[in-house]
Order: sequence, then C-alpha cells, then structure tokens
Amino acid sequence: MDAASGSCNACGVTGTALMKLSLGKDFFGRTYDRLSPSTDQSPKWYCEICSMQKNIQRDFRDILGEFDKLAAGHGSILSIQEEFQRASLRLREIAAILTGMAGQSPFLTSAAVTQLMGRMQTASVRT
Repeated sequence: MDAASGSCNACGVTGTALMKLSLGKDFFGRTYDRLSPSTDQSPKWYCEICSMQKNIQRDFRDILGEFDKLAAGHGSILSIQEEFQRASLRLREIAAILTGMAGQSPFLTSAAVTQLMGRMQTASVRT
C-alpha cells in the first residue's frame, strides 16, 4: 500500500482492499518469493484487478523465459510437449483477458503476448 495515500501502486485506485502476496508458485509450479527480504524498502501493493494483472504478467515472464531457453537450445521445461501446450493455452488465455479489459494493462501489452504466441507457433510447426 502506498503509505501516504492508501492507493494501488499500479492504477492509483483508493478505497479498496489492497494486497501483496509474498509466496507462491510460478506458472511451472516452482516456488518463489516476490518480496525481497529486508532490502525491499518500498513494497508495492495492488488492488484486486491489478493483482490479477501482475499474476498474468508473472505467467507471461515465466513462459517467455522458458521459451527463450528452448530457442537458445538450453534445457527448458517447454521441451516437454504437454508443458509447451499448456503454456500456449495460457498465452491464449492471457491474450483474451487483455483484449477484454476496459483499458490497457500497466504491466503487459497485448502486442508482447501476440509476439510470443507467434514465436511459439513457429517453433511448434518446426518440431
């Protein structure tokens, strides 16, 4: 929460519950901690809508990172066909969510998602 105003750090909305999740799992089920221990001097707090958008941004980054590893010929969880298909489906879901939003997400653009979907489609056609 913005200590001065009690507003969402992404969209600025006030008068609503704000949240920050510190522990969780990434798209591929790996544990992560979003909070830097004591070094996080200005934590970010988000309203429900922005928190959901941060989650889809995290999924997008996870998929992008694994796809970049795969494209570079390094070990990637996306080399497993089921994971590749699940990631492709999640990207389609993210694209649909972004398309259905009233405004643009402050965290992720539809163009970035579309570009990764195209890269993955090209890669799956070659395999």
